[in-house]
Amino acid sequence: MSERIPEETINKILSSTDIVDVVSDYVQLKKQGRNYFGLCPFHGENTPSFSVAPDKQIFHCFGCGAGGNAFTFLMDVDGLSFVEAARKLGSKIGEEISVPTASGEQEAPPREDEKQMLQAHELLSKFYHHLLLNTKEGQEALEYLLSRGFTTESISKFQIGWSLPSWDFTVKFLQKRGYSLDLMEAAGLLVRREKDQSFLDRFRGRIMFPITNPKGKVVGFSGRSLHSDDEPKYLNSPETKIFNKSRILYNFHESRTIIRRKQQVILFEGFADVISANGASVENGVATMGTSLTEGQIGLIKRLTDSVVICYDGDSAGVEAAFRAGNLLLKHQLSIRVAMIPERLDPDDYISKYGKEKFQQDVIGASLTFMAFKLRYYKLNKNLNDEGDRLQYIEDILKEIIHLTNAVEKDYYLRYLAEEFDVSLEALQQQLAEIGGALKENSKPVKKAPAPKPYRPHVQTKLLPAYQTAERRLIAYMLKDPNIAFKVQDWLDGTHLNIDEHQAIITYLFGYYEEGMPPGTSSFIGFLPDERLRRIVTEIEMMSISDECSDQELLDYVQSVLKHQKMLKIKEKESERKEAQRQNDYRKEAQIAMEILQLRKSL
Repeated sequence: MSERIPEETINKILSSTDIVDVVSDYVQLKKQGRNYFGLCPFHGENTPSFSVAPDKQIFHCFGCGAGGNAFTFLMDVDGLSFVEAARKLGSKIGEEISVPTASGEQEAPPREDEKQMLQAHELLSKFYHHLLLNTKEGQEALEYLLSRGFTTESISKFQIGWSLPSWDFTVKFLQKRGYSLDLMEAAGLLVRREKDQSFLDRFRGRIMFPITNPKGKVVGFSGRSLHSDDEPKYLNSPETKIFNKSRILYNFHESRTIIRRKQQVILFEGFADVISANGASVENGVATMGTSLTEGQIGLIKRLTDSVVICYDGDSAGVEAAFRAGNLLLKHQLSIRVAMIPERLDPDDYISKYGKEKFQQDVIGASLTFMAFKLRYYKLNKNLNDEGDRLQYIEDILKEIIHLTNAVEKDYYLRYLAEEFDVSLEALQQQLAEIGGALKENSKPVKKAPAPKPYRPHVQTKLLPAYQTAERRLIAYMLKDPNIAFKVQDWLDGTHLNIDEHQAIITYLFGYYEEGMPPGTSSFIGFLPDERLRRIVTEIEMMSISDECSDQELLDYVQSVLKHQKMLKIKEKESERKEAQRQNDYRKEAQIAMEILQLRKSL
C-alpha cells in the first residue's frame, strides 16, 4: 500500500500525527479512561462504539469492526487513496508528498461518472467565482452583494460566483473540455429542451452559491436571481447521484472544526443566513437550505456536538419550522435552544439592520431553552384575556411539562404557570396527574422524551473459544515486543495458528520486524495490505492486557494453541477409528485407538 512513498516519510508523518486530532475533525469524541469514544462515522448508531486509542494511534469500532490508523481513517471516511491521505496528513506537518496519484494505486477509483460530475462542479465553481470578482460581466452582481453587506472576504471564503446570462455558455464551456452533455444533464448542470433535445444552461444570470458535501466536494449550486422579475428567486440543483439534500448541510465541512471546538452548532434555514452570521463572527453555523430538517442531517450534527441552537426566520413560518425541528432533535436526545428573531426578520436582515454585536448578544446569546420557546409558541394566535384560550394554553403547556424528565425543571415550569395565571400549584399538579392518566389509558402510549443518558461506550463482548483468545493475546504481546514475537516463533516451531487470519498477521509481523521496523501498531497497520487483517489487528489491540508478560503466561497461550490442534487431530482419528470398525479392520482400529490414547496423554 505504501511502496511508492519512502518508508521514512510515512513513519515521520505517523509519528508526528495525533490520530485523536484527525478523527475529531469528523467525530465528536469524549474521553473514557485511556481511550476516546464517539459515534462511528462508518455506520449508523445511537450508542457510541467507535474507539480511538491515542497511546497506540489506532481506531476501532466495536459495532461494525472498522479499524486502522490515521491513514486508513482518512481513506475510509473521505474516500481517499493512500497517497492522497498521506498528502493530507503531510500538509499538516509541512511534509510535502510529491508522488503522483494518477497510476499504480491499489485502491479502486471512484465511479467514473460521479468523478466527472464532481470535477465539472469544481471547475464551474471556480469559473463562476472568477466571473464575479474579475470581469465586467460580474460587476453588477458584485456591487449588489457588497450593497447587501457581503464583503470581498466572505465572497472569497464561500466561493460565491456569477453565471452569465447566456442560454448555452456552460454547455459550450463543458463540451469544449470533453464532458458528456448527457452526463452533465444528469449532474444537474444542464437542461434538455423537449422540442429539439438540445441542451441549455440550467443557471443563467444568477449569483451562484456552491454547495459542498460533508467531504468538502462541490456537489450542487443555488443560484439567486439578481432582478425581482427573474423567477424563481432561488434556483437549486436537482437531486443527483452526488447531491442528496437530505444528507447535506450547507457549510458543514467548512465549519466542523469550529463546531467541535465550541461544542455547539447554530442551525439556520438558508445559506445567506450562514454567510451573514459568519461575517458577524458566528462561524459555527450550518443550514438546511430551506428544506425541513432530516434524520440524515441530524446524524451529521451528532457526530460533532450534542448542542444545537435553532436560528430560523422570525415570521410565523420560521417559528413553526423551529418547533418541528426542535421536536425532531429532541427525539435524538440533543440539547436544544432557540434564538428568536424579532420583527419577523430573518437572520440576514437582522444583521444588516442592527449589526453583528446585537446579533451575537441579543439573538444567539439570548437564545431560549426549548421549553421556554414552547411557552411562547403556544401563545401564538391565542387571546390570553379570553378564558377559553387561557385554559387551552395551560393545558397545552401541561402536556409539554409531563414529558420533562428532570424533576426540578418540571417543578419550575409548574410554578411559572401558577404564578403567571394566578392558579394554585396543587390544581396544576392535579391536572397534570389527570393528563398522565389519560396518556396511560391510550392504546398507544406516548413515549416520554428519554432523559439524557450518561455517555457510555457500547463495547460488544465476544465470548471466544479459549484457543482463539490465546492466539489473540499472543499477537497482542508480539505487537508490543519483537523479542516476544521471535520467542513465540521458536516455541511454535513451524506450527501454524488455528485461525488463518491470525497466522497471516504474525507472518506479516515477522516480515515487518525482519526489515528492522520498530514495534508500533499504527505503523504495522500501514504495513498490512489487507483491510480485513487491519480490522482484526485493531480489534486485538483494543484488548486489555498487562504491561508485562512472563514466559510462563506466553507458554500457556502456546500450549492452548497446540492443545486445540491435538483436539482436532483426536477428532479426526476418532472418525478414522469408526471407519475401521465399520469395515471390520480390527487391527487398524486398535492401532488408531493407541494413537488416540497417546494424543490424549499429551494434552
